[in-house]
Amino acid sequence: MSQPQANRPARPPTPPTPSTPPTPSSPAGFTRYQKTVTGLLAFLQFAVILDFMLMSPLGAVIMPAMQITPQQFGLVVSAYAFSAGASGLLTAGFADRFDRKRLLLFFYGGFVLGTVWCGLAQSFESLLLARIVTGLFGGVIGSITLAIATDLFAPHLRGRVMGIIQTSFAASQVLGIPIGLYLSNTWNWHVPFLAMAALGAIGGLVVSMKMQPVDGHLKLKQEHSAWMHLYHTITEPRYLIAFATTALLMTGGFMLMPFSSAYLVGNLGIDLHHLPTVYLVTGLCTIAFGPLIGRAADKVGKFRVFCFGAVLSIIMVLIYTHLGPVTVPMIVLINAVLFLGIFSRMIPFQALVSSIPSPTQRGSFNAVSASIQQLSGGLASVVAGHIVTLGPEGQLRHFDVVGFVIVGTTLLASLLVWRLNRDVQLRAAAASKAATATTAAPGAGG
Repeated sequence: MSQPQANRPARPPTPPTPSTPPTPSSPAGFTRYQKTVTGLLAFLQFAVILDFMLMSPLGAVIMPAMQITPQQFGLVVSAYAFSAGASGLLTAGFADRFDRKRLLLFFYGGFVLGTVWCGLAQSFESLLLARIVTGLFGGVIGSITLAIATDLFAPHLRGRVMGIIQTSFAASQVLGIPIGLYLSNTWNWHVPFLAMAALGAIGGLVVSMKMQPVDGHLKLKQEHSAWMHLYHTITEPRYLIAFATTALLMTGGFMLMPFSSAYLVGNLGIDLHHLPTVYLVTGLCTIAFGPLIGRAADKVGKFRVFCFGAVLSIIMVLIYTHLGPVTVPMIVLINAVLFLGIFSRMIPFQALVSSIPSPTQRGSFNAVSASIQQLSGGLASVVAGHIVTLGPEGQLRHFDVVGFVIVGTTLLASLLVWRLNRDVQLRAAAASKAATATTAAPGAGG
């Protein structure tokens, strides 16, 4: 009866610290090695996000080329999300048992091969299997990336790290999608995937040469059973609150994004020729916002910046989902401010939540969190699809209801983030008090 408790990893009340600092950390900023690692992690995120986002704009080319129905194409798109969600749960028990660099390269290699398979697919069945394989490997990369960032960067630097990594989403929108569409229009839809796989392979080689092993967590006490490791991760009360918050925060983006282009065209009167301009300017603004939000989170406080983002996103979601016909400059401005609010929630939340898991559970915690992101995002899209209906003239009906749902989930998520922040502060204060008591104890230090 006592064996599971004996195997349960110790959870001291001290906040996590970087477990494998390759060079002395500078309190004022990043070392040269940390800058290199941050750039590499951002590139890997860029590659994974771009692979996922490319499928939707290429759908207009893939469906007639492969003679598949919209229902089949929808299955191809969703196959990635669901396989990625499953892979996060399947690998969570093993995520802390290996050098994180080796684990990253293993899954990234599988992701690149899956992308090559997508580019070579000649049938619906082959493309479906390729997307499943790509999701199985690609779905874990984000969680390993966050675990490495947490291991190598002190808490007062993590806001900036998360801000830079999060810009990969905007970069894929600004750089990747237009280039992918250009390659597809110039040659065929296979070329963007093959080109991305070639670029990704080069990035993987650079990571293998430049990144040092990230294995400090292996020096700490590990559980013998991978399944018990997973069990203790998904049953820890503090982690459950973080997982629930992640699911709620993912709801907003995944309820808006699938219908954004149809809403802009059908409801707001934006013509198809101006759609790329809207996404381009929004993406450029987001690239500029990301690092600034990260710096603010480190300097002002992660919870304060999150509250600012939550309030701003609530206001902008209500405005956005109740708009009538508008001009292109106006929708560009509204879109940019909306994404400022969304990223002002996500970046400080990721920086805050990085201090919650113990060093020996960072990999499994992030793997489960990534799985929840994928599954909750897919569920949110399904729910939004049942709320929104298409009017006779192509306009979306009940889109304002989607806005109200997002406001509700944001308010609930804010309450949970307040509780997480309080827990982090209490643990940090307890750790500081314990360290002071140890230093002041008679005979301490010899």
